[in-house]
Amino acid sequence: MKCPECGCEESKVIDSRPTENKVRRRRECIKCGTRFTTYEIIEEIPLMIIKKDHTIEPFDREKLVDRLCRATVKRPVSLETIENVVEEIAADLKNSLQREVTSDKIGELALQKLKQIDDVAYIRFASVYREFNDVDSFMKIISELKDAKNR
Repeated sequence: MKCPECGCEESKVIDSRPTENKVRRRRECIKCGTRFTTYEIIEEIPLMIIKKDHTIEPFDREKLVDRLCRATVKRPVSLETIENVVEEIAADLKNSLQREVTSDKIGELALQKLKQIDDVAYIRFASVYREFNDVDSFMKIISELKDAKNR
């Protein structure tokens, strides 16, 4: 850090305080004693999603919330629960340390979470996500749910 007064590149940190997405530091120039404030911004690399058509776009929490809301329409699932699910998925993706994730991975994570919350929402989401084309697809996932519940 260059001192704004004398241009010296040596300073000492007197005080450091974290704020939202940045760190505020009070510094003192070693040469002239001038005190000044600097801010360090935490740089986040955006998570990119590789879609089925091989296009890449940034991860959009709101889009995932919207899709989960559609699956839970008229079901006893609160918006807060959906937002918590999206936060958990986003945290899982961030912790994986991958910068590019397939939409399939996000869909599978969403399905796992919905399976624990509401069976009907799970089936609705799966029918769109897995592109069910016939009754047999629905029957298969329903029988899988029944088997899992019976265990």
